[in-house]
Amino acid sequence: MKRFLSLLLLLISFSISAEHAYQIPRSSVLEVTDHTIKLKYSLSIKLPRSYSNKPNRTYPVIYLLDAPYAFELASGATRFPMNSAKMDEAILVGIGYSHGSKGASSRIRDYTPSKAKDWRLETGKAAQHITFIADVVFEHINANYRVKPNHRTLVGNSLGGLFATHVLFTQPDLFSSYIIGSPSVWFDDEAILSQLITAPKQPTKVYISVGSKETQEFGEGQNMVQELTSLRLKYVKETVSIFS
Repeated sequence: MKRFLSLLLLLISFSISAEHAYQIPRSSVLEVTDHTIKLKYSLSIKLPRSYSNKPNRTYPVIYLLDAPYAFELASGATRFPMNSAKMDEAILVGIGYSHGSKGASSRIRDYTPSKAKDWRLETGKAAQHITFIADVVFEHINANYRVKPNHRTLVGNSLGGLFATHVLFTQPDLFSSYIIGSPSVWFDDEAILSQLITAPKQPTKVYISVGSKETQEFGEGQNMVQELTSLRLKYVKETVSIFS
């Protein structure tokens, strides 16, 4: 009987928790539409603590790919640095997946720059997704929030990192800073390593990283450490050539 009562109380506590879902302070979620493919995407937006108290102040924007997991992580990771003035306050914008499709199919379609024949899911729509971000997402954020239009950061990891690299190579001035983690250089037989690089017209900050154990020896399907080395050498070599 005691076990039954304990279980009942536990179930009640879970039901109460479900009714009061956790919310990130100063955040909201809205929908925007990619009119080219007639699909809706969710944007998760978090405003800095000083936003309502300083109506004349404008803020840089940090755009996060893979919003369903990246938005909460970035919100937590930046909370103390922003609130303690260790980093500049910024607006966080997480770009989610298209409605009506599973996250995997949406991100594989939107984040890959080339069509891979050996993939069952649709690939190769990165250029289309860049247009959606530039024409729809930027327009909405610029029109509704006090932003610094030329201070944008793009954050992407894995396939999101591949997408961010493609943006950096093809339309670098869309963002002033790039944070790229473990980019999927391996996709489509490392096709990104053959991508032509467009010279940025403005100073651009780029941070690329990979885990030291992201190799076959530790269970990865690819040697992502070596792939990142090749990517970095390509970018440095070609950008030096462009500006020399």
